[in-house]
Amino acid sequence: MKQKQTVREILKQDREILDLEVCGWVRTRRDSKGFSFVEINDGSCLQNLQLVIDHTRLDKNQLKKITLGSSIKAVGDLVLSIGSKQKWELQCKKVYLLGEADPEKYPLQKKRHSDEFLRKIAHLRVRTNKYSAINRIRSKAAFFIHKFFQERDFHYIHTPIITSSDCEGAGELFQLIKRGEKETKFFSKNAYLTVSGQLAAEALCMGLGRVYTFGPTFRAEDSNTPRHAAEFWMVEPEMAFFDLNDNIDLAEEFIKFVTKNVLETCREDIELFRRFVDKELIGRLEKVVKDPFVRIEYSEAIEILKSAHKKENFEFEPIWGDDIHTEHEKYLCEKQFKGPVVVYNYPRTLKPFYMRVNDDNNTVAAMDILLPKVGEVVGGSQREERLNVLIENMQKKNMDIEEYEWYIDLRRYGSVVHSGFGLGFDRFVMFLCAVSNIRDAIPFPRTPGTLSY
Repeated sequence: MKQKQTVREILKQDREILDLEVCGWVRTRRDSKGFSFVEINDGSCLQNLQLVIDHTRLDKNQLKKITLGSSIKAVGDLVLSIGSKQKWELQCKKVYLLGEADPEKYPLQKKRHSDEFLRKIAHLRVRTNKYSAINRIRSKAAFFIHKFFQERDFHYIHTPIITSSDCEGAGELFQLIKRGEKETKFFSKNAYLTVSGQLAAEALCMGLGRVYTFGPTFRAEDSNTPRHAAEFWMVEPEMAFFDLNDNIDLAEEFIKFVTKNVLETCREDIELFRRFVDKELIGRLEKVVKDPFVRIEYSEAIEILKSAHKKENFEFEPIWGDDIHTEHEKYLCEKQFKGPVVVYNYPRTLKPFYMRVNDDNNTVAAMDILLPKVGEVVGGSQREERLNVLIENMQKKNMDIEEYEWYIDLRRYGSVVHSGFGLGFDRFVMFLCAVSNIRDAIPFPRTPGTLSY
């Protein structure tokens, strides 16, 4: 019986194998007298497998159709390669054409394509080295996220995608409307795509202790920056009995764990980005794993930014009470501290209703983690566990108290100190791959004016 293995498995072999079967897409082909040397890739790794095809073993018409982008199945013997570029090659006994690709129309030719061009063919760009590497790294990062939480007694939960609650209170929600009906709605109230699973996760952590959700979230924000998308993935843990310091400790440990494991298991793919995108990438990732994150209060961050403003000529002047903008985040990470920075204790007016008010009554126990090149990747807080303060916060923000009675109940019945954070998974992938645009970190990005696929 023929053995069918991935290209990755084949290239890791330590011995020759007879009658091996492999499938893949043609990446290159060159012809010599009586032979063709074809490289195929099946997406399992960055490297290609070289096939040596004896022209006498293949019909001429079929041989013509083995072109760039076509898919084939090959059966043959895996032997040590005479060439210096690869250790192994497959000397083919049989080759089967699985799917043709018109060489004149196939968009991915043997040349460098721009990211802008490849975004127009997102259904095909995963066949390039860059985008196959991004998606393999994305896959491994997701695996290690689950591994991190599962090893620490967290429960993986599923929170609603359709919701009636606006977690962030910013009003940037996609409303669901039943097609063909103006007044009657499918639900008895307005329904939206979720901006966060946090509120539901808080409810579940009040019975399960430690929980996390990992899924899609949506923002109807008309923003065309390289860091924003209308649909993106969030990792959101919620922990009972955790205060702000516990929360920061966990988030730092989490980022270090996932980064370290991705570095170890995806080295070849990350090396691709180090060679062609950012030569400092691996050193930056290793620094994240090794060095403690700098921790500063929001007020201190503003003072640092004020001092730097004249020299850096920021577009936005740093002012206490205003948000820390992307340019400020990058300055703190890349110039001031040259590494990850945790900023905590933000002004109360900047943050949503659910964040715990500090004793000064002007700030809340919130924290953001900023990473070099991408800025904010994590946002979190200690949650407000006091019933009267929570209601006061909601009233100040003119929220519908009745709509959130279930959430308020969590403070009426056995309330405890608890905390959580959200990690923007797509931005984290940007950081791991030195990718500068979120549209390249998501297989099929959803941005204003774009809804292909």
